[in-house]
Order: sequence, then structure tokens, then C-alpha cells
Amino acid sequence: MTSVTQLIDFFVPEQYSLTIDTTKPEDNFSGLVMIRGEVISNDKTIRLHAKDLAIEYISINGNKSEWQNGENDEILIHHPDLTPGRHSIIVSFEGVISNSMHGMYYCNYTQEGKNKSLIATQFESHHAREVFPCIDEPAAKAVFDLTLITPRNLTVLGNQPISSQSNIPESPKMMTIFETTPKMSTYLLAWVIGDLQSKKAQTKNGVDVAVWATPVQSPESLDFALDIAVRSIEFYDEYFGTPYPLKKSDHVALPDFSSGAMENWGLITYREVALLADPKSSSISSRQYIATVIAHELAHQWFGNLVTMKWWNDLWLNESFATLMEYICVDNLEPNWKIWQDFSSNESIIALRRDSLDGVQSVQVDVNHPDEISTLFDGAIVYAKGARLLRMLQNFIGEKAFKDGLKDYFNKFEYKNTIGNDLWECLEKSSNQPIKSMMNTWISQPGYPVITVEKIDNKYQLTQKQFFIGENQPIGRIWPIPITLENGQTQLMTDGSIQIESTEIPLINPIDSAHFIVNYSPELFDELLKKAPNLSDINKMQLINERIMLVRAGEASSDSLISILENFQNETSEPVWGMISLAFAELKKFTIPNSKAERGLKNLAHKISKPLLDKLGWDIQSGETPEESKLRATALSLAVFSDNPETIEKIKSDYRNTPIDQIDGELRPIILSGLVKNSEDEYFYSLLKQYQETNSAELAEDLCSAITSTKNPELQDEIIKNFTTNLIRKQDLIRWFAYMIRSRSAFDKTWNWMVENWSWIELNYSGDKSVDYFPQYAASGVLTTESAEKYQDFFAKHEKNPALKRAIKLGNTEIQARLELLKKDTAKVVEKLEKLA
Repeated sequence: MTSVTQLIDFFVPEQYSLTIDTTKPEDNFSGLVMIRGEVISNDKTIRLHAKDLAIEYISINGNKSEWQNGENDEILIHHPDLTPGRHSIIVSFEGVISNSMHGMYYCNYTQEGKNKSLIATQFESHHAREVFPCIDEPAAKAVFDLTLITPRNLTVLGNQPISSQSNIPESPKMMTIFETTPKMSTYLLAWVIGDLQSKKAQTKNGVDVAVWATPVQSPESLDFALDIAVRSIEFYDEYFGTPYPLKKSDHVALPDFSSGAMENWGLITYREVALLADPKSSSISSRQYIATVIAHELAHQWFGNLVTMKWWNDLWLNESFATLMEYICVDNLEPNWKIWQDFSSNESIIALRRDSLDGVQSVQVDVNHPDEISTLFDGAIVYAKGARLLRMLQNFIGEKAFKDGLKDYFNKFEYKNTIGNDLWECLEKSSNQPIKSMMNTWISQPGYPVITVEKIDNKYQLTQKQFFIGENQPIGRIWPIPITLENGQTQLMTDGSIQIESTEIPLINPIDSAHFIVNYSPELFDELLKKAPNLSDINKMQLINERIMLVRAGEASSDSLISILENFQNETSEPVWGMISLAFAELKKFTIPNSKAERGLKNLAHKISKPLLDKLGWDIQSGETPEESKLRATALSLAVFSDNPETIEKIKSDYRNTPIDQIDGELRPIILSGLVKNSEDEYFYSLLKQYQETNSAELAEDLCSAITSTKNPELQDEIIKNFTTNLIRKQDLIRWFAYMIRSRSAFDKTWNWMVENWSWIELNYSGDKSVDYFPQYAASGVLTTESAEKYQDFFAKHEKNPALKRAIKLGNTEIQARLELLKKDTAKVVEKLEKLA
């Protein structure tokens, strides 16, 4: 693909004075921007980004100028007297407020039967150009003076506090002028306009914090987020050694939002499900998710906003660090949540699975064209893997050196742009370790190693090689691996193999702080399994997850998972049970619905879940821990999967007529799914109606999970026909699509919908960062050669699209690996399961 020239090489903006009028008819807006900056080139031309804007007038230093449209969203402004130096540009323009969830767009909701909307912005990664002419690149930092013309009597929020607000005489409009922003990138500019309620507080250092939502939400649902936001800012103030840089921190729940949240400086925007927690109905899992999202976005106020990467190839400087810091922060705020176990069961799993496919991107990736930027926001790599690598680094150099390095980094580079080596140099200085060479290897190489452990004489031999699932072309990659043992001893493995001395089997990577997996020889693995009851929860999780990964790669037999499940049936740790559930999910692939083997797998699920569910009971007990509440849900999920008549009858008798918001939030999606699969059609339609009417995003997600669990072909048709209607919000469709495409009974009809509606999908999802989810999730549902051929044939036509190319390639690799595994192991797995039927 042709490389795109960065416009900052020609013109460096210093200040934007921007006025936007949102009161124009027919969804239009008008704008006027004055840009002061320095012209660097001698070609009598200033280049700005502008996309889908109607340019009305341009002047340079008060002199009217000619312009023309260029390639790559550029306008070229010409003036014969233009010389290098400082100049002022004024541009008058118009645009359209869209429903696209990027640029400036409407967020729609219903209040008392009336359709209402907010106006919000989403400028990351390169959508500011859709709202005003600018240099839309992260290195082009400038200060912004923002003025908004809006209807009267609305809440108007921006990055900074309001400087003045007044009604415009003889007009139904008002003018809001904001204080000047700090020096920042265009993608962090933001505003929200509409009818909003709020809850407010202040940090110890006097930062004003507010949580905002539409009036249809309960006021109490804002309290939890407000508490977490205040305490997170206070934690980061101390941890980073640099105070929060702004006067205020607003957090806004938007009814329509493509991502989970966006770190606009001082005005963070969220999906409602990522910010609002109704104290009466929200689950513990939901509150923990909300806390980590808030902590993530607030970490960005330093990592990304105060100090910003120069270009998108260093996106990991933003996202990898924010992902690590969300866990560090939440662990400090709520230590009883044991959040590092969630790190191992969430970030570790998604990173290890995706990073095992040949062709996956590295954490640091060259970006030559704007169309490639969306492919960088890969949650498994830039977020999860990057966070694992930084966690590895933190553990390697120690907490003090890590914090000292970060403090130095912020002191040196505040309000500036950086590259990865700037951070490594600060950490090298604080730790006196060769960080740059070590970490650049990890972030520039895709994939990760598997370390094979064998006992030779009285020593243990450790050998590394790249781990792959599916077709691959090894090129002999080697990583500098910090080998940490249970006693805390650490050494750097820089070659293909090393030997270590230990009186017992060495537990490699004991706190899951490094990005690799371990393959113990069969004899050593069997010994570890015998010792499993005495291992830490994280070690148990690693043993199960690493065995699943080795099974997927064909380096261990799938039927060995059955023995592992039986071995862990007396386990009481919730995150370990989460891994047990993953092992069940792996075995489901080998069974045909209603077969004897499936019955055997369901019997096994009943056998190991019943004692745990009997012990915990179905109701929340006084004084129980968050882990116990989540464990009950895991046990019930397996019990429902088992189709045990006693369990199903209890669900129907106890919950059939219970209002859904009165069901324990942790159990709600499981119970509702059990009812959908075991009730008449009328119940399905009642849930569909409640989905359409609820204002709770968490309840909506639970209802989606339940509704899509139906195996009734006619009801599946009812779901799919609503994919393109207003019943399902555009932001939520991908969740519905994923559930349906992964259902064996609904795969074909969901696939057909995708093929027939691909033009609609591209139109609605290509503008943000989510169009590549469709080939990703479609690949996850493929279980037959026929479906694999359909996948390959259809997506071959779209491989030239840079936003889809990598997702399609990895999808094909994942599918072929799965089919090879099914071909190799099905007979053995079925034989074992049938004995349990």
C-alpha cells in the first residue's frame, strides 16, 4: 500500500480557535476555524485534513486563498505569497451530524415513548477531520479554544471547564465558550450536548469529577462509577508522581458508542454498560468490568494524553500501558477482588490464543496509510499481549524501578510526543538493566515461545521455540525470556536452551507475569497434576490453560482434557473453574448435538458441578465473597449445560415469573438462557419485548445472551431478521452476530445473512474499528470443511481491504487448525465421552 505523507512535515499547528454551530436544519452543522501555526515547506501550499466537509471560504493571513481537494482526505490551500514561518488560516465549512458513531454523531434513546438524542464526538483515530479542517495526526499537538452554538437549556460538555455561557438574543440558541485546552492531539478533542443528569465529587487534590447519563437512567446507577473515578485519580496522582493535569474529569455514558470507552482528555465517553451500575440489579462481574474500564481510561490521561505517541505504530504506548495500569489501580482500590486472577483468565487467554497464529501482528506495527490504523486496535495484541509484556518487565526490574522510570518519563515528556525507546531509556536508567534491547525484541516480533521442560539427570533442561497453532512457517525466532521460579529467582534466558538446578519440578512463570507457555514432559506434567491441590490458583489456571493451548496445537491429545476435568472436580477457586469451563468448551467441538458423546459430556458437567452448586446454594449468602458469588454462576452454567432435569425444573418453577431485574445479576444470563431453551415461544417474545424496552445496558446484554440461546429455527429467524432493524442498536449487533454464528444450529442462516448483507455491514462498520470483527467471529463458528470453503471463497474477495486483510488471513489459519484437530482427535474424545453417557 502506498505510504501517506504526514502533513505535520509541512505545517505545524499551534492553536485552533474553533466554533461549531449544531443548530442548522436537516442534521447539518457549520463551523469556523482559525489555525495558527508554522509553515515549514517552500511550496506555497498548506495541507490540511478534511473529510466530507463542504469548504466555503479559506483565507491565509486575512487574504482569500484558493484550494483544491487532494488525496487521502487532504485539502491543498495555495497562496503565492506563502513563505515559511508563522501564519493564520481561517476556514469556513459545513458538515453533517451523522449516526455513524464517529466524527460528530447522534446518540439516540427513548424517554417516555419519545425519541430523543444527544450529540457526541468520537475522533480517535482519525475522525476529527470529519468535523473540522486540521492536521489530524497525533504528533500535531496544539491548544484548542472551543465555542459551541447549541439549542438553549441543554448540558454542554467539553474537554475543559466552561469559561462563559450565554443565550444568544432573539434566538433559541446559546453560546458556550470553554477554557483553552492544554497542548494535545486532535483525536482527544471532544464534546457532548444534550439532556443529561450527573453526580459530582472532588478528589483530595481538588479535581472536580462528574459522572453523566441520560435522564432515563436511575440516579443511583452513577454512584459506583463516581467513587471509582475519584479514587483512581487519587491513586494515579501518587503512583505516577505527576498530578492529574486538568481541573476536571467528566465521565459520560452514551446510548450509542462503538468502542467500550474513549479517553478524551477531561471528557471520557463510555458505552452505558461500561459506566453505569444499578445497585439493585448489577452483577459483581459487571461492577468489576466498570472499574477496570474507568481505571483504563483514567490511566490514558497520563499515558496517551499528557504524553502521546508520535505515530500510530507506537499505539502500544497508550493501550498496553493503560491495560496494565487498570489492573494495578483496581488491585489497589479493591484488593479483595483478586483482580490479577482476572488478568490471567482474561488478558492472558485472549493474548495467547490470537498470538499463536502465524501472520498475527506484532505489538509495534508500521502504519503507512490511515486505512490500516483500525487494524491496530486489536484487543488481543496491542492491549492484552502488550500488557502482559509490561507486566513481565515490571516483575523483572521490580516495582520501585518501574515506578521511578515512569515518573522520569512523565517529567521529561509531558505535553510532548514520544517513541517506544524514550520509555525504555527511562526504565533502563531506573533499573540499570538492558531494557531497550530486551523489550524491542518482544514488541517487534509477533508470536511467543513455548518452553519445554525435561528432566535430564539431576537438572532440568529448558528449551524455547515459537509456539504455533495451525499452519506456520517457523523462522527460528528467539526471545530474551525472564525465567522466574517459585522461590523468586530470576534469570534471563537469551539462548535456545538453558539448564537449571532444582530439588523439585520447577514451576516456571509462577505468577503468570510473562508472555509464554510451558510444556512439561509427560512425566513431569503427571507429577504436577498430582500436586495440583497444593498449587496456587494462578498455577492451576496456567496448567489447565497451557494444556488447552497444547491441545489446540496438536502437541497434546484432546482427550487428555477429560482427565484434567476429573482431576479438578473438587476445586473451589472461581477463576480455576473459569478455566474448567474453557476445557468444556474445547470438548464441545467434538460432539454432535443429541449424540451419546454429548450426553457423556453433559453427564460429566453435572457430576462435577452438582456438589459445588449444592454447597454454595442458589441464593446469595450473608457475608459471601465476590469470588463465591461468581463461582455460583460458573457452577450453575455447567449445571444448565448438563440439562439435568432437577436443575431445569428448579429454574422453571422459581424464575419463570420472576421480574428479570429481581434475579441475582450474576446468575441472570444463565437462568434466562435456561428458560429460553426450556420454555414455550411466548417466553422468548416476552424477553425480546423487554430487550426493546429496557434502559439498562447490562440487562440488555443479559437478554441478548438469553435470546440467542434458542435452538428453535423459527425464533432464530426472528432474531436474524432484526439484525438490520432499530430493535438492535448498531453498537450491539456484533454481540448478537457472535452468539448466533457460534451456534451450530444457527450458523448457516447467520452466515447467509452476513453474505447477503455485506454491503450494509461495510457501510455501517467500515468507518470505525469494528468491521474486522465479522470475519473474526465468523471464523470462530466454522466446524466443517464445507463451511471452511464458504469462508475462504467469500472472504477471498475482500482480502485487498487493509481493514480486513489480517483478520481474514488469521481466520483461515484458525479454521484449518480447528479442522485438523477435529480430524485427528474426534474418535478418541468420542470414545471416552461415550463411556460417561
